[in-house]
Amino acid sequence: MSGTAGEFGHGLVLGKFYPPHAGHHHLVRTAAARCRRLTVLVCASSVESIPLEDRVAWMREAHPEEGVDVVGAVDDVPVDYSDPDVWDAHMAVFRAAVPEPVDAVFTSEAYGEELGRRFGAVSVAVDVDRTAYPVSGTAVRKDPVGCWGYLAAPVRAALARRVVVVGAESTGTTTLARALAEHYRSRGGVWADTRWVPEYGRRHSEEKYARLRAEKPDARLEELVWESGEFELIAERQLADEDAAARVGSPVLFCDTDALATTVWHERYVGGRSRAVEAIAARGGHHLWLLTDHEGVPFEDDGLRDGEHLRAWMTDRFRTELSRRGLPHLVLTGPHEERLRTAVAAVDGLLARGWHFADPLPVNG
Repeated sequence: MSGTAGEFGHGLVLGKFYPPHAGHHHLVRTAAARCRRLTVLVCASSVESIPLEDRVAWMREAHPEEGVDVVGAVDDVPVDYSDPDVWDAHMAVFRAAVPEPVDAVFTSEAYGEELGRRFGAVSVAVDVDRTAYPVSGTAVRKDPVGCWGYLAAPVRAALARRVVVVGAESTGTTTLARALAEHYRSRGGVWADTRWVPEYGRRHSEEKYARLRAEKPDARLEELVWESGEFELIAERQLADEDAAARVGSPVLFCDTDALATTVWHERYVGGRSRAVEAIAARGGHHLWLLTDHEGVPFEDDGLRDGEHLRAWMTDRFRTELSRRGLPHLVLTGPHEERLRTAVAAVDGLLARGWHFADPLPVNG
C-alpha cells in the first residue's frame, strides 16, 4: 500500500522483536515514513530468553530517526486471537505502555485488523507475505546462521560465538587467531566476513614503551612501571574492539586474548588481583577458550617480551582460572598445524551446538 509522508499523526508498530530482523526494520521504516510520530512497542514475555531491555536498545539503535520512540512492556498474557477476554488483557498492557491516541497501526500479521479496531485506528498491512524480506523471528531463532544477513549490527554482536585464544608470551596466540579467521573466511558465504581481534594490550605496551624511549633512548623494557588503572583501560578497550568486530562479522569471532587474560597479566605486572579488571572480564560473554601451551614452542624475543622464565607459570595460571570459573576451554599442544586442526574441530563443535532460545508463549486462535 502506497502512502503520503505524514498522513497519520501518531502511528504504532508492536511486536516481540525476538530478535529484531530486517523485516521488522522494513515495517518500522514504512510506518515512520507515513506518520508524523511513531511509537514502536516491544512486548516481551518473561519466558523468553532475550531480555526486554536488550531488544528495546537494539530497536532504538536501528531506528534513530526523528519522531520514532521505542518503548517496552512485559506481556505475559496468553496468546489467543479468538478470545475477546484475552484481547482485552493484551490491550490493557498495550494501553499502559502507549496511553496516547493512535491514528494508525502498522503490522505484517493477520491480527492487524483487530488490533486497529481496538485502538480505534486505521490498520495498515505491510509485506504480509514476507516478499520483501523473507524472514521471521521464528526462522532466526531456528537458524541464526542462515538468517545472518537479515540481522542488524547489535543483534549480530549479541549472537556471534566468541572464541578466545589465550596463552603465555610467544606461544602462538596471534598466529592461531589469525589462522582460524582465515580458515573460516575460506568457507565463503556467511563465513566470508569472519574476523579476528588483535590483542589491545600489546598495542598499549608498544605505545607505552615508545613514550619511555622518547624520554630515555636507552631505556629497557623492564623499566616500564605499570599501574592497575592501565589494565582496566586495556580490558575495556579489548571488549570494545571485540564488540565492534562482532557487529560486522560472521557468526563466529576470534579474539587474540581477552579481558579475562588481562586479569592474569595484572597479576604478573602489578602483583595481586584486581576486582575492577575481573568485573570487566565478567562482562565478556565469550563461549570457548583455546589455551596455547608453551611446551614445544620456542621463545622469540621481539623486543616487547621479557617473560620466558614465566611462561610455565602463566600457562598454569590461565588453566587454573579457566577451570576455577568453569569456563569451556581446551589446551592446544603440538605443532601449529595440529593446534589449528584441533581448534577448528572444537569451534565446529561449538557452532554445531547452535543457539538456544526459549520458546515464546504459544499462539492459539
